[in-house]
Amino acid sequence: MIRLLVGVFLCSLFFFSSCATWYERTSEFQQTIETGNFEKADKLLRKDKRMAKGKNKILFYLNLGYVEFMAGHPKESNQAFETAEQLIDEQVRNPALQAAVLLSNPEILPYKPEDFEVIMVNFYKSMNYLQMGDMEGAMVEVRKINIKLQQLNDKYPDHKNRYQRDAFAHLLMGLIYDASGNYNDAFIAYRNAFETYQTDYQKNFGLGAPDQLKQDLMRTAYLCGFTSELKQYEREFEVQYHYTAPSPYGQLVFFWLNGLGPVKSEWGINFVKERRGDGAIVFHNAEYGLTFPFFWGSASTEEQNSLADLKIVRAVFPKYVERPLTYTQADLRYKGQRFGLEMAEDINQIAFKTLHDRMVRELSTSLLRVATKQGIQYAASKQNEWVGFFVGLANAATEKADTRNWQTLPYSISYRRIPLQAQENKIVLNCFAPKGGKMTQEFTFMGQPKKTDFFVYSTL
Repeated sequence: MIRLLVGVFLCSLFFFSSCATWYERTSEFQQTIETGNFEKADKLLRKDKRMAKGKNKILFYLNLGYVEFMAGHPKESNQAFETAEQLIDEQVRNPALQAAVLLSNPEILPYKPEDFEVIMVNFYKSMNYLQMGDMEGAMVEVRKINIKLQQLNDKYPDHKNRYQRDAFAHLLMGLIYDASGNYNDAFIAYRNAFETYQTDYQKNFGLGAPDQLKQDLMRTAYLCGFTSELKQYEREFEVQYHYTAPSPYGQLVFFWLNGLGPVKSEWGINFVKERRGDGAIVFHNAEYGLTFPFFWGSASTEEQNSLADLKIVRAVFPKYVERPLTYTQADLRYKGQRFGLEMAEDINQIAFKTLHDRMVRELSTSLLRVATKQGIQYAASKQNEWVGFFVGLANAATEKADTRNWQTLPYSISYRRIPLQAQENKIVLNCFAPKGGKMTQEFTFMGQPKKTDFFVYSTL
């Protein structure tokens, strides 16, 4: 009896320790990020040899790429992101691993990034190339984004993601073409960005086209001699465009990466089992309006027997928890003018919608697996209470949501273009807290003829 109680106690310790989310298990690293201590974050990462080689090595290199990015080491950052990208590509080419994610507890398997996380690798690589002055390298990474999105969504013939095109990728492509003097391709990229904002982004993420994009769209239409297109946009935007010659001191494109994206937790959904006249069983949740039918003919004898007496099934799935923003608005002050920073990518919203779309795709498979396991537990309990108890513990340990995610991504990305008016330019950034606080930072940018300076600033 004592041995039995010891066994129960040890199993309970294992069970409750395994309930901690990924954020809780990596709290020390997360706290160094949230306080901006990137030197310590780098040491913590490199000390974790197990993470660098084990099932979480994709997350290791994603975090390492981010830490190097924040430390101002673009070359080293891209090396880490390149390794992460290679590991992700190898994972995509392994169909057996993809199938295993649906057939067992996903947290015991190598981490599979969410679709939008795959895309953000190329965003960071493009930002690093811009910091190094490599326009061609940045363009290669931006082009990959929408190609990858198309490839990812081609895998989902029935339930595609709402995140199918990235407006910010088109916008960034336009900015790079624009900086290179290729106004025709810049116009096409800006137009694609505008159309994606007005359709996909406005509908799915509540984000319309930034005013800066509208100005750049009209300017490049003017420079290309696209008179009819310019008049069309003037009518649509209800403005009359007036061309201003470019500044002899060049321009600044200022990117603001604000806050931190959401973290994953776990939630459960209860389903009631119902029989249908055509030989199917139906799992139904009235609260969320979810219904999943399963036909007996496709189930094994073991599955049919295990499901016979089951009434209620509880399935678990990861959910995102939003992290509050320290600052919700920001602007730049230069030569007595105010330039508001406009949101161009709402990563927080994209994360929530992408995970919801994945849940719809995968929940039916997960539900049948959980129902079968819970049915076996119920049958075992009727024969022997202790056998049922240990089967239940095993089920609980192996049926938990995967709460891992790339937790160093920003909440949102905003930007603004400023024409520089001197060789040395002092620009002030103001970040505003929702309850009235303000943070001010001054920067000095050197103006250069016909050059666009890309600058990235992050607040946590």
